[in-house]
Amino acid sequence: MIGTSLSGVTFISVPGTVGKMTGSEYIYGGFEYYMMVIGFFIGYFIVAAILLPLYYKMNLTSIYTYLGKRFNLEAHKIGSIFFIISRAIGATARLYLVVNVLQIFLLEGLGVPFWVTSMILLLMVLLYTFEGGVKTIVITDTLQTSFMIISLVACIVYILSNLNLSFGEAYTILEQKNYTHFINFDPNSKTFFLKTILGGIFITIAMTGLDQEMMQKNISVDNLKNSKKNMLTFAGTLLLVNLAFLFLGGLLYLFALQYGAEYGTTGTDPVSNIFGFKDAAGNIKNIMGDDLFPALSLNGYFPMAISVIFIIGLISALFPSADGALTAVTSSYCVDLLNLNEDKTKTEKEKKRLRMKVHLTFTVMFFILIMVFKALNDKSIVYLIMEIAGYTYGPLLGLFAFGIFTKFQISKKYAILMVTILAPIITYLINFAVTSYTDYRIGVELIVLNGLLTFIGLWMMKDKQHLRIV
Repeated sequence: MIGTSLSGVTFISVPGTVGKMTGSEYIYGGFEYYMMVIGFFIGYFIVAAILLPLYYKMNLTSIYTYLGKRFNLEAHKIGSIFFIISRAIGATARLYLVVNVLQIFLLEGLGVPFWVTSMILLLMVLLYTFEGGVKTIVITDTLQTSFMIISLVACIVYILSNLNLSFGEAYTILEQKNYTHFINFDPNSKTFFLKTILGGIFITIAMTGLDQEMMQKNISVDNLKNSKKNMLTFAGTLLLVNLAFLFLGGLLYLFALQYGAEYGTTGTDPVSNIFGFKDAAGNIKNIMGDDLFPALSLNGYFPMAISVIFIIGLISALFPSADGALTAVTSSYCVDLLNLNEDKTKTEKEKKRLRMKVHLTFTVMFFILIMVFKALNDKSIVYLIMEIAGYTYGPLLGLFAFGIFTKFQISKKYAILMVTILAPIITYLINFAVTSYTDYRIGVELIVLNGLLTFIGLWMMKDKQHLRIV
């Protein structure tokens, strides 16, 4: 689970947020992201208390079977579709981040096109999912997660040694530069601490509790007690690991400043919005955000050993997240949408061939989505992923909440489909209007708004008489 959660986004994007401009009352992002991590932590307790007992009680192969039993087949398939969309977009955003780093800092100079790099990495992920089955993937995921943590520790130790600082001395300097503030008190800011904690809670409920891949790892544990123990241990581990990544981020900015990097502005913006080293013409090449760690690691600022460790850590962060997502969307499509497990008309050989076709189709889809992210070229993927999750996981959140906390049925044909399509559209329009006409900025609480609109829409579509099936 740790390997799946700690993707290249955690490895690259989270450290990059520390010295990134926020546009709020604070100059830098600092450790504001940690408020979201605290929200994640609280969210895991809610998942363990409410959703895990429900899944164990119903003995589900697919968690979206619950929606089918609680409502109807339409709800079951809608749940699966939103999971597939959410997982595909989230996984490819993470993949794009890693591909882009390898492309810019290693392969571009060799004349290798971005699309070739993307295709090669996807083929590697594809082969990885085929080789050895689930048991091999669990073992290799564990090894790769270990490599990622080792890379994190090695980079921290090297920078502290290079700057001749102890842990305490480094933290004091980070404090002086305002790189360590945890709490943003500006209610209009996207990273206002209460919004961030609330958003983190619901993102965990949706992206873990309502995610087939993540929950399958938990409900495969032999009993509910051990499953809860597994989840809460995992939650505690994430608190420590994310704090370490943020500390690394602060050290990376200190290291860059020590070697001549500086903040600057572009255009007429009075606030510094770029950070990097000056080129021969005196222009700052911006490495703020996601480009910081790879720029330092792969452009000669770190010794070769640390650069190799960085690449190992980056690749180690890629595979557990990418292979799991590809396998999960294939499984959900085959089980929930094609009902392949219950299909008596096909032989096992035919089923296997069909699964292979679906797997390859999703690989092509992942490639297309990576190219879309390349076109968008966002400099802070971690917040982009959270925003996308707000739109795609919101309907799942509202649908499950309506099923668990009410006893109403919805028998009108296509009612659930209509609500789950309209809710994200209305959420987008509200976000656009708020951004255009007010100083308030909707952050990760977007998922709460979307889920609430879905819940209200389902309430409006409910039958007059109610009957709880589950």
